[in-house]
Amino acid sequence: MSEENKRPDAQTHLHKLRKITLIETGVIAALVIAVIGLTAALSAKKPESVPVALSTTPVTEPQETEATDEKGKIFLFQDGANGEIYLPVFSNVPVCNYDHEKIINRNGMVYYVEDEQITSKFGVDISSHQGIIDWETVKEAGVEFALIRAGYRGYGSGELVEDERFHENMQGAMDAGIEVGVYFFSQAITPEEALEEADLTLSMIEGYEFSYPVIFDWEFVSAAEARTSNISVTGLTDCTVAFCKAIEEAGYRPMVYQNKRTSLFKLDLSQIADYDFWLEEYNDRPGYYYHYDIWQYTENGTVPGIQGEVDLNICFTDYTAGT
Repeated sequence: MSEENKRPDAQTHLHKLRKITLIETGVIAALVIAVIGLTAALSAKKPESVPVALSTTPVTEPQETEATDEKGKIFLFQDGANGEIYLPVFSNVPVCNYDHEKIINRNGMVYYVEDEQITSKFGVDISSHQGIIDWETVKEAGVEFALIRAGYRGYGSGELVEDERFHENMQGAMDAGIEVGVYFFSQAITPEEALEEADLTLSMIEGYEFSYPVIFDWEFVSAAEARTSNISVTGLTDCTVAFCKAIEEAGYRPMVYQNKRTSLFKLDLSQIADYDFWLEEYNDRPGYYYHYDIWQYTENGTVPGIQGEVDLNICFTDYTAGT
């Protein structure tokens, strides 16, 4: 047979080989996928596996994940600047036990619902920045409590300043039937300064009867002239304790306000475990490992009767129960 007559048979044989190769490749791919799936399933069942949310978008479940290593109980969480963070658990600090599935949002107002009953309170926190407030309209809009700024310390000057609308807001809210609490915006860098802030706050609330706590609101300020930028963990903890002790000794219920990141990185939470906690975390659901009594979930809320944007909060603790 000539070489020309052999060529069609060779092409047919080559075609068959290609078919077989494609089939074998498909089988191998299917087996690889099956093995990967089986491995993932088995890994998910391992007790040492720690699922951690990797998304930077708002989450619907707590971001912290509890685990145990050779040193004891720890938790992992996602930090926007540093990625996954590993922290030991304070054994004396209560852990958050809220069921996040029971937190619902109705037109921007967040509630905690148990057995088809709302068991939380909806509120705002305000200062002179909100201008003149129509408290009757605020009450009609569904606001049940207001946390009102008594004053602040200048982040650059260190001077103490009374909020110019404090008394107006206290009286207006109370006259409208809204429960109130009081906070002081601190920039203390020593316990002595924190005591000065407590003394000013106590002088301003004298004569008022209210049910919600008196709150130490210490915050980092990003301005170059901010005097608090180099405060230590011990320094901030000592300031917090000094303020809260002074408020408690005066017969009021103290509370600590702090954002999630600063509370975990810059506070010795074991030293303030006895005080109520107001959490700032702007998210669909809070992802804070420890217990909190109030959750500030947005700084961009709107409420009829208040000009512009306002912070919105949900309170899980019934502070009116003893009144």
